[in-house]
Amino acid sequence: MGLQHLLINFVNRREFIRNVSVIASTAALSGVSQAALSEFPVVRVPEARRRFKSAAVERAIERVKSSIGDKELAWMFENCFPNTLDTTVDFEMVNGRPDTYVITGDIDAMWLRDSSAQVFPYLPLTKEDDGLRQLIAGVINRQTRCILKDPYANAFYKDETKISDWKSDATDMKPGVHERKWEIDSLCYTIRLAYAYWKTTGDTSPFDDKWRSAVLRIPQTFREQQRKHGRGPYHFQRNTSTPTDSLPGRGYGNPAKPVGLIFSMFRPSDDATIFPFLIPSNFFAVVSLRQAAELLEQVSRDPASANDCRALAEEVEGALRQYAVANPLGFGNIYAYETDAFGNYYCIDDGNIPSLLSLPYLGAVTADDPIYANTRRYVLSASNPYYCKGKAAEGPGGPHVGMDMIWPLGIITRGLTSTDDQEIRACLETLRKTHAGTGFMHEAFHKDDPTKFTRSWFAWANTIFGELVLKTFQERPHLLN
Repeated sequence: MGLQHLLINFVNRREFIRNVSVIASTAALSGVSQAALSEFPVVRVPEARRRFKSAAVERAIERVKSSIGDKELAWMFENCFPNTLDTTVDFEMVNGRPDTYVITGDIDAMWLRDSSAQVFPYLPLTKEDDGLRQLIAGVINRQTRCILKDPYANAFYKDETKISDWKSDATDMKPGVHERKWEIDSLCYTIRLAYAYWKTTGDTSPFDDKWRSAVLRIPQTFREQQRKHGRGPYHFQRNTSTPTDSLPGRGYGNPAKPVGLIFSMFRPSDDATIFPFLIPSNFFAVVSLRQAAELLEQVSRDPASANDCRALAEEVEGALRQYAVANPLGFGNIYAYETDAFGNYYCIDDGNIPSLLSLPYLGAVTADDPIYANTRRYVLSASNPYYCKGKAAEGPGGPHVGMDMIWPLGIITRGLTSTDDQEIRACLETLRKTHAGTGFMHEAFHKDDPTKFTRSWFAWANTIFGELVLKTFQERPHLLN
C-alpha cells in the first residue's frame, strides 16, 4: 500500500496522528522531508462529522489557500483554523437564546480562557456569517452562567449538575464545575470576548441583566483577591503528587504584601504561582476592567459600576508601575513574571497566554514600550530559563511541561507581537517544520525532536495559528510565498 494511500485512509484522527508521527519520525531519521511524505494528505475532519460549519470560514480558507505560495502553510491553515468549529463546539438554542459549549480538545470541559481564545479569531468573519455570530454569542451566554455559578472556577461542564472528578479538592466545589483553580485571566478572557463581540457586531443581545450581574462579580472578585482586608474567601488544596496542582499556606498560597495588585493562585497553565502577583494577568486585568467599564456604561447604562471598574483599573495599574519592574543583569528594567511586593521577583516567561511576551497582543502595552522591549529581549534569550534552543527549533517554553519543551503558542505569540518581517518569517518557518507531519499544532514539542509532543488535539493552538497566518496574509502576504 502506498504511503499517501495509507495516510488518507486513517479514519480516526487520533489514530492518524499517532501513526503519522511515527512515519514523520522515521522519515526524519532517513533524511526525508515532511513535505515529501505526500502531497499533503487529508487530515481535516470529514465534512459530515464537523461540529459547526461556517461559510465565511470556508471562504477565508479558500482565499488563503489559493493566494499564498507556501503550500504546506496553506495546508496547515486549512487544517488548523477551523479546528475549533470542526471538533470542539456544541451549539444549540436554549429558551430562544444561543448557547455554545466549547471543549479545549482532548478534555471534555469548558475553560473560560480557552473557550474565549478559541472563538476570538473568528470574530472578524461574523460580519458575513450570522450563524457564526450566533455561535459566539452563545459562548458569551454560556460564560455568563458559568461566572454566576462560581467566579473562582476556571473550567465547567455542559451538564450543570455533573459532579467533578476533582470533587475531593479542598475548596468550595459545586456541581457543574470541572475545576476550581483561581486564575485572574479566566475572568479577563470573558470580558475580552464580550467587548470584541460588541465592537465587531454592534449586537447587544447577550448583554442582559444576567450578563450585567456576572460582570459585576468580576471587580468584586478582583477586590477580594487584592486581600487588603484578610485572605478572602478562596482557598484550594489537592491531594496530589504534582506540587503545582495544589497551594501552600493551607490553601491560600504563598504570602504577598497587599499593595493593590490582584492575587492569582494559578497561572494560565493551571499551575500554582510561586509569588502570587502574576504580572501578565494583572496587566490583562487593567485592560479588561476598562473594557468592562465601557460595556457597563454604554450598553448597561450603569455609570456607577463603570466608574468602579475604572477606579480599580487605575489602582492596579499604579501598583504595576511600582512593583512589576525588575532589573536582572544586562537587560535594564523588565517586567517580572511574578512578584510578592516584598522585593522578590520570579523572572521567566511562560508559553501560555497571558504571558509577558503577549502583552501587546492583549492591548496591555505597546510593542515599542521601552520596558516591554527589554522584557522581550530577556524572554527570547538564554537568560530566560524556559527559552529553549535545540537541534530542531528554538522558542519559548514554560514550567508546565518542563525543560526542553517548546510551546507553539509561544512561537505564535512571538509572531503576533512582532513588527519585523524576518522574525515573523522565522516563526512561520519554525511552525511549518515542527508539526511532526500531522498538519496540526500541539501543546509542546521537544526542542530536538518535534515528534515528541504533548496533546495531539489542542484546538486553541490550532485556531490561533490560523489567526497568525490570516494576519500575515492580510498585512504581509509576501512572507507566505
